[in-house]
Amino acid sequence: MANRYGEAALMATRNMSFTDVDPLTRWESAMTALYPTSPTARKKGSPRGAFLGLCEAGLVRGIPAGRYTASADNKAYAVRAAALLIDGKQTWSTSALWRAVEDDPAKTHNGQMDVLLALWKNDLIVPKTYGDDAA
Repeated sequence: MANRYGEAALMATRNMSFTDVDPLTRWESAMTALYPTSPTARKKGSPRGAFLGLCEAGLVRGIPAGRYTASADNKAYAVRAAALLIDGKQTWSTSALWRAVEDDPAKTHNGQMDVLLALWKNDLIVPKTYGDDAA
């Protein structure tokens, strides 16, 4: 089982009642279900930005690419990490994946890698060729 941010990403991607619903609404619905009494946890931007960034890049199975987030940093972290996973040259832990996409050793991941790894481990990341438009 993924942590709650990873679980939110899985719920937002898998829930069939979300047909034709934008990814932000899917995310918010999943977060409300997982954190019914914690508005702070529901509003946490890093995991949301990672999920929406992956969706925006067309990497989440069943969700079309589009304009979903203004969070350039969290999107970039998630998309770069997805490229490393898709590359498949090694197995990645959460912390190793984060270190590979963030140059500042003092900065810790804030749920972004949990979102990506939950989707990855459940075959919900769509492999694609990366170019300049991926980040």
